Amino acid sequence: MIDLYTWSTPNGRKVSVMLEECGIPYRVHTVNIGKDEQFKPAFLAINPNNRIPAIVDPQGPGGKPLPLFESGAILIYLAQKAGMFYPQENKYIVLQWLMFQMGGVGPMFGQAHHFMRAKKDEIPYGTERYGNEAKRLYGVLDTRLQQAPYLADEYSIADIATYPWVARHEWHRVELNAYPAVKRWYDTIGARPAVVRGMAVPPVVT
Repeated sequence: MIDLYTWSTPNGRKVSVMLEECGIPYRVHTVNIGKDEQFKPAFLAINPNNRIPAIVDPQGPGGKPLPLFESGAILIYLAQKAGMFYPQENKYIVLQWLMFQMGGVGPMFGQAHHFMRAKKDEIPYGTERYGNEAKRLYGVLDTRLQQAPYLADEYSIADIATYPWVARHEWHRVELNAYPAVKRWYDTIGARPAVVRGMAVPPVVT
């Protein structure tokens, strides 16, 4: 059973969705980043970069325990472990769109979150800069998804990585109907039972 250290963020939900999709048993350990639990020594021993998510696979390569952080690396590891959602004949296209999420969608949408939601006094420069960049990235996704049903043609870790970020489109002040191919993709993935289960991990604390 894999130990998942996570919180209710897009990056955390990438991994819980993947675990659900692959049917890999896992145990959830909540790391409440609102209470700085990511800085506790026990978690830092797993991820010295103090970010969620992280996993520990007690049956890693060679049968030895493997602690792993960085959500993209975790998705690749789980895909190879399960033999799912990482088609080798198309792996470079999968990696291309996974890196697009890791290097573009995640960081830029995260900045949009910060300037549009986290700051008590809105800073117009930040809102405009990152709001415009978020919309540009939605446009890139829409162009791609007009050409194929999924980012790498078939459903893959690239989609699993990107979906939880698009799920916060309202945080980016983006109307998905303005990007019809993204909306179609979003609705299709959101209807998958494993995605529904994974997106509910861990439950949101109110």
